[in-house]
Amino acid sequence: QVQLVESGGGLVQAGGSLRLSCAASGRTFGTSAMGWFRQAPGEEREFVAAISSGGRSTSYSDSVRGRFTVSRDNIKNTVYLQMNSLKHEETAVYYCAARALHYIVTSIGDYNYWGQGTQVTVSS
Repeated sequence: QVQLVESGGGLVQAGGSLRLSCAASGRTFGTSAMGWFRQAPGEEREFVAAISSGGRSTSYSDSVRGRFTVSRDNIKNTVYLQMNSLKHEETAVYYCAARALHYIVTSIGDYNYWGQGTQVTVSS
């Protein structure tokens, strides 16, 4: 079992930055690919970014590439999402997810464990 707890959300002005963190419990963190997803009100949950178990490979959605950076610290069992140049339309609940395998996927259904989410509100 893996338990995930996100933090770092909040209110930020458009153009600002936030850094989300996701703390994981469980001995399998170092072998788990991790993903970030978001869900805006009335919308489906969508892929944002992912990182392989060792951190060497990353993937981003087209909408965030170049502005967001995913990273991880396998000593601290934590994955991060640095978000820069935030846009109002990126207001959403951001979720951290883990999967049992080491390589990246972008499909929601391929992730086994989910956090409760953290609210990010970007004011226009």
